[in-house]
Amino acid sequence: MPDLKARLLIVDDEPMTRTLLTQIFWGLGHPVRAAEDGFAALEEMRKETPDILLSDLNMPRMSGFELLSVVRRKLPEVYVIATSGAFTGDGVPNGIARRCFPRKGDGAARPF
Repeated sequence: MPDLKARLLIVDDEPMTRTLLTQIFWGLGHPVRAAEDGFAALEEMRKETPDILLSDLNMPRMSGFELLSVVRRKLPEVYVIATSGAFTGDGVPNGIARRCFPRKGDGAARPF
């Protein structure tokens, strides 16, 4: 049976977060690419469409909200996970394509 690993694109403006997540998923055997904002992510997605997009919501230039809006319209097959340290509990924003919203920093997740 083939060993199928999801292709990931990690999008975060914090270099340490981007590097850590990349190393974790790469260590699990996943092909991983990374981008520092929404514009860089879209450029990476032009090269190869990921199976999973893990994106911060608050980033300069093009936010995760804007990126997820584009991905939802253009690439609905991409599984999206949105993260942010700014939103917790019932304060999780509506209107973004997501199936799980992990809060940064505490490991908690809110499933959808």
